Amino acid sequence: MLKISNLTYRIGERVLLDQVSAAIHPGAKVGLVGRNGTGKTTLFRLITGKIQADGGTIDVPGRWRIGVTTQDAPNGPESLIDTVIAADRELAALWEESETATDPDRIAEIHEILNRRDARRAPARAAQILAGLGFDEATQQRPCDSFSGGWRMRVALASLLFTNPDLLLLDEPTNHLDLEAVLWFEDFIARYEGTVLLISHDRELLNVAVDQIVHLEAATLTTYRGNYDQFERTRRLQMEMNAKQHAKQAAQRAHMESFVARFRAKASKAKQAQSRLKMLARMEPLSETLEERAPSFMFPEIAELPPPLYSLERVNVGYDGEAVLKNVTLSLDNDDRVALLGANGNGKSTFIKLLAGALTPISGEVVKSSKLRIGYFSQDLTDQLDLAMSPVAAIASKRPEDTPEAVRHHLGFFGFSRDMALGTIGQLSGGERARLLFAQIALAKPHILLLDEPTNHLDMVSREALIQAINGFPGAVVLVSHDPHLLELTVDRFWLVADNRVRTFDGDMADYRSLLLSQKRTPQPADDGSDTGSAKGSAPVNKKDKRRLAAEQRQSLTKLRKAARAAEAELTRLTEEKTAMLERLKDPEFYRDRPDEALDLQRTVGLLQKDLDAAESRWLDRQEALDNAAG
Repeated sequence: MLKISNLTYRIGERVLLDQVSAAIHPGAKVGLVGRNGTGKTTLFRLITGKIQADGGTIDVPGRWRIGVTTQDAPNGPESLIDTVIAADRELAALWEESETATDPDRIAEIHEILNRRDARRAPARAAQILAGLGFDEATQQRPCDSFSGGWRMRVALASLLFTNPDLLLLDEPTNHLDLEAVLWFEDFIARYEGTVLLISHDRELLNVAVDQIVHLEAATLTTYRGNYDQFERTRRLQMEMNAKQHAKQAAQRAHMESFVARFRAKASKAKQAQSRLKMLARMEPLSETLEERAPSFMFPEIAELPPPLYSLERVNVGYDGEAVLKNVTLSLDNDDRVALLGANGNGKSTFIKLLAGALTPISGEVVKSSKLRIGYFSQDLTDQLDLAMSPVAAIASKRPEDTPEAVRHHLGFFGFSRDMALGTIGQLSGGERARLLFAQIALAKPHILLLDEPTNHLDMVSREALIQAINGFPGAVVLVSHDPHLLELTVDRFWLVADNRVRTFDGDMADYRSLLLSQKRTPQPADDGSDTGSAKGSAPVNKKDKRRLAAEQRQSLTKLRKAARAAEAELTRLTEEKTAMLERLKDPEFYRDRPDEALDLQRTVGLLQKDLDAAESRWLDRQEALDNAAG
């Protein structure tokens, strides 16, 4: 087992770990949780021997191979699958030696080790892991250096998982993954045969994949059985019991102190008073479990704008004249809470940038209110912060009319202490920089929040605070996130970004999870050279069966054609209805003579657009089903 005993580690005068102990048994799946900056990554560095402790010991079985996540992305001309296979250096060395060894005993030993390591299946395992992380069969053959940094970080994770270490140390492994890859990763870790120690702020991952939680708080490690939800319930009960014990002890202390104050001077009671003084001296104060203080992510109240906030008509958008998304037609209203679904690379960030005004459409029409204020969050924007500037200076540059006290007060709402507010942005963690960007966004009093992976560096407490802020936000929200917990608690509509289109997804997160898990990303390569594509053993089909199958196919096509025609008719009706309404709204006299009716009609157009989006999605789906069946 991994055994930590009385471990102490300091950075200057600050104690990160104070004589902590923990035991992690073989095969355990453990989530290491705690606020940003408490020392979780430091503990990993101590386990791997990169830094030395000030006291105590860490014992790892000598035969265990340790694998840990890295921030160094692989690069080079090798294909992805070759890069992943080469990550297992022991296996690669054995393969190479097997081709040159001449000693019969050594050759037998090498082949025994290769068999034990199941080397024959290595290419298939590498392909399976890459497929789970979003690389199809063709992509796996591309050179590693042809991918962006984010995708190469996925290759780094795939390489680590492929090496199959006895102890797997994972530090925020899902930060570079999309929702589809996260769902695969949850299942992979839950079934992993080795020991896993996982740093994550992803509640769903910690609920699905781990069976034990180690909580790092106030330089102390506390172990809890069960997943994250069970840990949270247990800790809540402990805090309630702790509060009751504190109240009881305080009452006892007050009673004794009162007795001593009243009777200390009386000879008849002096002995009892002295006895109580000794009891008070022996009464050790209980350690207090404090609620972790969370930032508020406070967004100010706004005046509601007439709907729709946005209207897009047959918009094509992309880069260098090449459309990533085509024929986008939809609208957004004040109360919309929308999540964008779809794999990385399908255009979710492109769509967010279109709404934010960072991208100009290639064609089509984008209509929005002239008074619309947008709050746009992106990890790219946190990377563009001036690291030499202080958070106070960054906020003051946006609001020069505010006093220094008002600026610091505003930052305080977002969890910035005085020292943090006056230090440099370069000294802030990723989560703290994200909170600074939210503090800047709040200054604009936005009508709409466009959030592209807002939780990547936020700890669990900050994520829960952001969820509360989004739910309390009075405007519209469009959200891209790989955190299912965040999506389930904040949105009520889903748009699927796939196949160069944005369309309504008729379902919830559970439906989407089921859809993803039912789809095979990539057929698995054969690992034994057998012909898996042959139809040997299938029963012959006689003429009667062929006629029956042909009749069933014709009947199915007839139903699909009827469904497609019905969907097209509904789409035409709604389009004509909307066109007639828009014609009325073009008349200036209509606004002057009947302003209330004009406002109602604008709202109706907004509601009608939602029906139109759904109708178009149904028509496209049914037409696609018809084309597939006919083709």
